[in-house]
Amino acid sequence: MELSVLNIQGKETGKKVTLSDEIFGIEPNEHVVWLDVKQFLANKRQGTHKAKARADVSRSTRKIKKQKGTGGARAGSAKSPLMKGGGRIFGPVPRDYSFKINKKVKSLARQSAFAAKAQSGNVTILEGFTFDAPKTKSYLALIEALSFTGKKTLLILPEDNQNIFLSGRNVPKAQIGTAGQVNTYDLVNATQLIIIESAVTTIESYFSN
Repeated sequence: MELSVLNIQGKETGKKVTLSDEIFGIEPNEHVVWLDVKQFLANKRQGTHKAKARADVSRSTRKIKKQKGTGGARAGSAKSPLMKGGGRIFGPVPRDYSFKINKKVKSLARQSAFAAKAQSGNVTILEGFTFDAPKTKSYLALIEALSFTGKKTLLILPEDNQNIFLSGRNVPKAQIGTAGQVNTYDLVNATQLIIIESAVTTIESYFSN
């Protein structure tokens, strides 16, 4: 797959980049993408929710009523979930939601996410650039020049660039990451991928290892 390289004004530079068919040309595997996204979201859950069971409720241990002669069922504890102010039955407790999946599955999921974006025409190759200083206005001008205003964008850099990162940090629906850090969720969540020209080589070398 061959794509034109654009500059930050949104104009074609005349250069072309060929995307590897081994990554961007494969048949996307939706199931492994779902697995990887599920793991990412599960690992982010804090799992700190807690409700008081009958053992956690602080109430009197005095017997509520006599066992016989009341005409009703026996009741021996005010902590019972059946009583007002008693503990909750099967309430949520702190737990770890994280789980593991194989490295090869995660790698295939990421390749599938890249391939799906490329095959749907949602990948833009951008010429390398930088900002002299962090300015949100500069990043907004870039997004506008590429006609992606209002869209969820993911800019993939070859390496960390603080001026670019800080410029786009407060832009709504804009995300910035490096080629070695972006995950499947970031790729799926974005409507449009903007890949810096030199980052293409980094991505391809990552999957070739």
